[in-house]
Amino acid sequence: RNSSHGIECCDSCSRVTLLYISGLAAWIEMAFRDNQDPFFPEEHSDPGVKVVDIDIRKVYLQMILTGWILLVASIKAVFHLNPRVGKYFPESCCLLSLGLLIGLACELVHDYEYLPQTQLDPDVFFMYLLPPIVFDAGYFMPNRAFFSNIGTIMLYAVVGTFWNALFIGLTLFGFSFLGWYTVSIALLPCFIFSSLISAVDPVSVLAVFEEIHVNETLYILVFGESLMNDAVTVVLYCLMVQFAAMRIAGETIDILSVLKGVAFFACVSFGGILIGILFGFIACLVTKYTDHVRVLEPIFVFAFAYMSYLVADMFGFSGILAIVFCGITMSQYLEENISHKSHTTIKYFLKMLASLSEAVIFMFLGLNAYPKMRFFDPVFVAVVLVACLIFRFTGTYLFTFFANRYRSEKIDGRQQFILGYGGIRG
Repeated sequence: RNSSHGIECCDSCSRVTLLYISGLAAWIEMAFRDNQDPFFPEEHSDPGVKVVDIDIRKVYLQMILTGWILLVASIKAVFHLNPRVGKYFPESCCLLSLGLLIGLACELVHDYEYLPQTQLDPDVFFMYLLPPIVFDAGYFMPNRAFFSNIGTIMLYAVVGTFWNALFIGLTLFGFSFLGWYTVSIALLPCFIFSSLISAVDPVSVLAVFEEIHVNETLYILVFGESLMNDAVTVVLYCLMVQFAAMRIAGETIDILSVLKGVAFFACVSFGGILIGILFGFIACLVTKYTDHVRVLEPIFVFAFAYMSYLVADMFGFSGILAIVFCGITMSQYLEENISHKSHTTIKYFLKMLASLSEAVIFMFLGLNAYPKMRFFDPVFVAVVLVACLIFRFTGTYLFTFFANRYRSEKIDGRQQFILGYGGIRG
C-alpha cells in the first residue's frame, strides 16, 4: 500500500510538472506567433501517401523548451561532479556565463531578430519562474529565526529601501543638474529610477546563499529584507509614477497625496500577507480530510499556494508576500495532516521546480545581456553603480548600528559586509 501511495504521489506531481511546462510552452508560443514565418514558411506538399513525413513545425516549440531544460539540467549535473569547482565558481555564475556565450552566439547569427525566445518575458518570469522560488523559500524557511529577527528585517526592508531610493535619486539629479549627462533628467524621473533600482533581488541572493551555506541568522536577514521590501518598492515606484503623471497634468502634489501613498503601502503589504495566510489555512483545512486520498495532498499544496499568488496579484497586493506567508502557514500547520510520503514528494518536487526556475533565470540573464540599446550614457551608468554601492553599504552599517543596540545576538562586521554586498541588486 505504501508503495502504491508513493507511485500515486509521483504520478500527481508528474501531472503538475506537465502543466507547468505546458504553461511555459504557451507563453513561448505567444512570443513566436508573430515571428514564425521566417523559420517555417508555408509549403504546399504534393498529395499522396508518404511512408515517412517529417514535420518539425508540430513539435518545434516543445523541442526548444525541452532542450533548454535538458541543457540546464546537464550543466547542473556536470557542475556538481567536481565539488572543488563550486568552491571558487558558484553555480549561478556558471549558468550566467553560459548564457552570455549563447547570447553572443545568437548576436552573431544573421537572423537574431527572429529569435524572441531568447528574451525573458516579464509575464513568464512573474507567473511561472518566480513563484516556485519564493514558495520554496517560504515553505522551508525557519519560522522561529524569521520572527525573532522581524524588527531588524523591517528596519532594513522599509527604512533601508527609503534610504537608498532617496539618496540615489538625489545623487542622480545632482549630476544631471551639473550637466554631466548627455540628456537632462528631472527630479521625479530620477526618483522613479531610484525606487526601481533600490530593491534587493531575492533570486540570486537565495541561490548563492544556499550554495555556500551561510549561517541561519544571516540568511534570514537577507531573505527577509528581500522579501519585505518588495512591497516598499512597488509602493515607491507606483507612487513616483503617479506623482509624475500629476505633475504632467498640472496638478499639485500635496500632503494628502503622500498620505494616500502610505495607505497604499499598508494595503500592498498587509493585503498580500492576509491573502497568503488565508489560503494557507484553507489548504490546512482541506488536507484534514484527505487521509483516504493521499495522492491529492501535493496537488492541494501547490494549487492553493499558487492561487494565493494569483489572487494577491489580481487585487494589486504583493504576490511574493502572499505566497511566502502561505508557505509559512502551511509548514506550521499542514505537516500534521499530510503523510510522510506526501511530505517527501512536496519537498523534492518543490526543490526541483525552484532549482529549474533559478537556472533558467540565470541563463536568460546572460542571454539578455546583448540588447539593442537606443541610447547609452556611460556617465549615468557609472553614477548609478557607484551610488548603489555607497548608499547600500552606508545604510547597512548605519541601520545595523541602531539594530545592535537592541539585539541580544549582535551582527558583526563580517556579517554586515555580506549584508551590504548581498543587497546590491542581488
